[in-house]
Amino acid sequence: LEAGGRQKKRERLAKTNNPYVRLLIKLYRFLARRSESKFNKVIFKRLNMSRRNRPPLSVKKLIKNMENKDGKIAVVVGTVTDDKRITEIPKMTVCALRFTETARNRIIKAGGECMTFDKLAMRSPLGKGTVLLRGPKLREADKHFGKAPGVPHSHTSPYVRHKGRKFEKARGKRKSRGFKN
Repeated sequence: LEAGGRQKKRERLAKTNNPYVRLLIKLYRFLARRSESKFNKVIFKRLNMSRRNRPPLSVKKLIKNMENKDGKIAVVVGTVTDDKRITEIPKMTVCALRFTETARNRIIKAGGECMTFDKLAMRSPLGKGTVLLRGPKLREADKHFGKAPGVPHSHTSPYVRHKGRKFEKARGKRKSRGFKN
């Protein structure tokens, strides 16, 4: 034992009882341990995340991130959702934990492919030719994390009692409050 005591294991383990996710975790734990690939370690970590930390990704964002990446596989550890505002979907190969029914139908109709993670492990065991994507985190609490509010280049919201006229409306960015650029 070195000074400072032993290092405890800090990895989060999924609490799900879903047998398919459990098997995927087993598979990617093995791949992460036995291969030098960082990709497998990231997938293993994300498979163990809570649902809140696996936000969905829309088809619109998929298309935006996958343009000029022909022949690559988009990998999302989460759900791929449909976007009715998009009229045409290009042909692409997507691997995700879940697809909404309409998203799956539209991807397949465009000549694309919807894969599962066990198929991905067969086709690309080290994550070669893949693009790893994740959805946007949309928690109100996230607005308050980061540099302290008021510090230069901080885009963090302060914790305010109310958003009314007389609550913390000091010399902000408004001319009416004596702010000069």
